[in-house]
Amino acid sequence: MEAYILDWFQLVLRWAHMITGVAWIGASFYFIWLDNHLENPPQWKKDKGISGDLWAIHGGGVYEVAKYKMSPEKMPETLHWFKWEAYSTWLTGMLLLTAVYYLGADAYLIDQRVADLSPAQAIMIGLGFIIGGWFFYDILCNSAIAKNDTVLSVILIAFLVVVTYALTHLFSGRGAFIHVGAMIGTMMVGNVFAAIMPGQRALVAAIEAGTPANPAWGAKAKLRSTHNTYLTLPLLFIMISNHYPMTYSPDHNWLILLAITVITGCVRQFFVLRHKNVVKPMLLILPIIGTLILAAVMAPAMPGSRSAAQNAAASTVSIHEVQAIVKQRCSSCHSATATDDMFKVAPAGVMLDNPADIKKWSPRILARTVLTHDMPFMNKTAMTDIERQTLADWINAGSPIAPPR
Repeated sequence: MEAYILDWFQLVLRWAHMITGVAWIGASFYFIWLDNHLENPPQWKKDKGISGDLWAIHGGGVYEVAKYKMSPEKMPETLHWFKWEAYSTWLTGMLLLTAVYYLGADAYLIDQRVADLSPAQAIMIGLGFIIGGWFFYDILCNSAIAKNDTVLSVILIAFLVVVTYALTHLFSGRGAFIHVGAMIGTMMVGNVFAAIMPGQRALVAAIEAGTPANPAWGAKAKLRSTHNTYLTLPLLFIMISNHYPMTYSPDHNWLILLAITVITGCVRQFFVLRHKNVVKPMLLILPIIGTLILAAVMAPAMPGSRSAAQNAAASTVSIHEVQAIVKQRCSSCHSATATDDMFKVAPAGVMLDNPADIKKWSPRILARTVLTHDMPFMNKTAMTDIERQTLADWINAGSPIAPPR
């Protein structure tokens, strides 16, 4: 019953995290698009302090949008702020991180094959990277280094390399990826809370007091907003990566994450420039080529070459041998009567209770168990390489469930 309630709790949190994240990303992308599409306004608008405007049509209506250089002639009675989308996304994300990776640290966060950590140690390390990453980033952006975009970018990329390498050598692959994502998400919401919102509040206060607004406020908020738009796509990839073990299970998973970050950064740069009517196709072509190369490099090797005698023996692997392996190594989770201490319902609905079921799911068994070694989960049932090879032989022979002749 406790596991059932926890599943519902995680579902609600994941759903809320997705909804608030869509709202935040939508608003962020819209305002970047808006800024990059503003046109030079007519003189009468310039006289009012408007620095750019645009016209748009949506939902059967025509909209006129104007951006003031500093402050409007008069503050409106209703001023819309964009902050709760960011705060809600971070709060639901941290609750979800706690519910899945901290309450289930033994299963999802700790991999004894990577580092021998206790749950308390793993949680403290994870929180240390999330909080420490924000302070490092914020101090850097508030220093004189932030005046040089190139130097700032190089330092931040080097920092990401170090963090990614360290986390993938401390946690399970999925645990490391999600903590890089949590650190990036904390940087993004920190930008909203500690840089963008204070600047906006100061601007509004100056307008209401009738005093000149400091241009540095807007410049700082603009810098952090720009950072957020480039961090969005890597973060979205990390959010879905735990469904795809070929990304986090290889030995050099940290390089894969960094490559994806670069690829998604190029894609985002293409669209940012496209908003300004600057088209650089190579910013899309290179990521496509990079993704294809990455997929080829990541492709797991099929079981090694075998002698004629071994191949002959492999072709005689029976469904009874396969069933014995599945029953011992897989059925504690993947069964209609699961007995695992954590997974009380078969994950992803994969049940391997009879030969027909095993044959039906054989492509998934090949991908998750033989090629990526993602299953059994954290290899908690200690499946051996010989057993994986036996499964591979049976699957490569066509997954026969009739007795061999």
